Amino acid sequence: MLEQLSWKVGGQQGEGIDSTGNILATSLNRHGYFIYGYRHFSSRIKGGHTNYKIRISTKSRLANADYLDILIAFDQETIDFNGHELRDNGVLIADAKFNPVAPEGKNVRFFPVPLTKIAEENGSAIMKNMVAVGATAAVLGLSPDTFLSYLNDKFLRKGEAVVQNNMNALKAGFQYVIDQGIELSDLNLAPGDGVERLYLTGNDACGFGALAAGVRLMPAYPITPASEIMEYLIKKLPKVGGHVLQTEDEIAAVTMSIGASFGGSRVCTSTSGPGLALMMEGIGLAGITETPIVIFDTQRGGPSTGMPTKHEQSDMYAALWGTHGEIQKIVVAPSNAEECFYMTVDAFNWADKYQVPTIILTDLALSMSDQTVEKFDFSRVSIDRGNLATQEQLDAVPAGQLFKRFEFTESLVSPRVFPGQKGGIHHVTGVEHTEVGRPTEDKTIRTKMMNKRLNKFDGVELPNSYSFNGDEDYDVLLVGVGSTAGLIDEAKERLQADGKKVGHLHIKVLNPFPTASVQSFIDRAKTTVVIENNATGQLKNIMRFNGVQGNLTSQVKYDGNPYIPSEIYSFVKELN
Repeated sequence: MLEQLSWKVGGQQGEGIDSTGNILATSLNRHGYFIYGYRHFSSRIKGGHTNYKIRISTKSRLANADYLDILIAFDQETIDFNGHELRDNGVLIADAKFNPVAPEGKNVRFFPVPLTKIAEENGSAIMKNMVAVGATAAVLGLSPDTFLSYLNDKFLRKGEAVVQNNMNALKAGFQYVIDQGIELSDLNLAPGDGVERLYLTGNDACGFGALAAGVRLMPAYPITPASEIMEYLIKKLPKVGGHVLQTEDEIAAVTMSIGASFGGSRVCTSTSGPGLALMMEGIGLAGITETPIVIFDTQRGGPSTGMPTKHEQSDMYAALWGTHGEIQKIVVAPSNAEECFYMTVDAFNWADKYQVPTIILTDLALSMSDQTVEKFDFSRVSIDRGNLATQEQLDAVPAGQLFKRFEFTESLVSPRVFPGQKGGIHHVTGVEHTEVGRPTEDKTIRTKMMNKRLNKFDGVELPNSYSFNGDEDYDVLLVGVGSTAGLIDEAKERLQADGKKVGHLHIKVLNPFPTASVQSFIDRAKTTVVIENNATGQLKNIMRFNGVQGNLTSQVKYDGNPYIPSEIYSFVKELN
């Protein structure tokens, strides 16, 4: 029996491709399998090739597999685009309706199955996705009842008849494969552990993290691939008295966020590269007024509109240095959906603690991939609003004087007040200002205020700024950021199987950068490879900018697709 298996379904957008994958993946997740699902789709509403690749395993795997065991094709284009991924003796199940042709030069087991016809016989052609799931179940040695719980949750609100119709279509696909004598015992899955875990995307986990952190307002403008954070919070925030406001653009979104934060609310917004560019003036305003805001930036292929539905990690420079003038920001980069939840909570606390704009940097593969995640531990969630002025401090303000909102303190973080607090009256302006917020061009005050804002992170290394796993006495060190974590881990395991000593360092906070800690890992390596999805080696250059010394080799990929483990493995193997 197989410990892991890779499966893909493909067709035209609007044919229920995502639904097909979700039914299979969610049902198996409920039975104790670990799932990683990656969606490939075109930048259009309907039509154009799309596919959903799912990795099913008895242990956690946070990456696409190098190959396919099973391909389900709703059209010939799916075979033409994806057939090369089938492993030797892999399985191709194609809808007989379009007279499918097997890929040339591939040794595959090819089964035309009348998916559409079977669906029509059981009520509607639209249910061919259910027939495909049933056929898959037969090949994997799974019972049709594996899917009943999920179908009840998905369709019962439409009536029991709808659930039964879908179940009938699924069983018909299952039975067709059995009746045709298609016995593929080599593809039977080993049983899952029976533990039901969460199954969600990075975007869902970010939204959930914002909710847990106390967010009650989200002004935002939709943009792929960040829109799902909005969509998640549109459903959830009203249940706790909160709101999502769709703004006219990203400029409005960021300035509304600043206003809400000034008023005392925990607030977030979300965007991708083009929207982040529009937000830059507002981020500068948050910086000079020391107003904490949190922005989710889900990176995609650029520049400009670029490739809106494709993967890239090319906003790192923009997140760190995109604003005019000089301000401090916190920039965090979670590497999986679990970290998206916990690091989102941390990001809000850090934004309040240091009174700076904070960017949570994800990427398309992380934000939109479905992952099996252990249930969250809410004992790890706490809310820290930072240096809020006490009423005793406010009562001590001399009569007729303003509150020193931007006071020079030993920690460089000033006490903060919310509107309406007695004794807390002060000015707020986007120009340089005194301790009470009055505009000034005094050169001494200007220098002190700049130093106050820029030096807040001196000597600071935020918790969990990086992670390390692998051999302690490594010769090769692999360094990554964001969604490359699972891929690098698999490449590392293969290299270790070849007898190499390999470590994996993953950077999770880009500012304040953990220079001393990163340097200590670099110093122990004979070869260091920095792996990222952009053309210019942004992570490597950020390491250099922050003073990291050593011989750093770049591996970059920027064709719109995430790495697969073999690409990293082969690159590193050729170096040594």
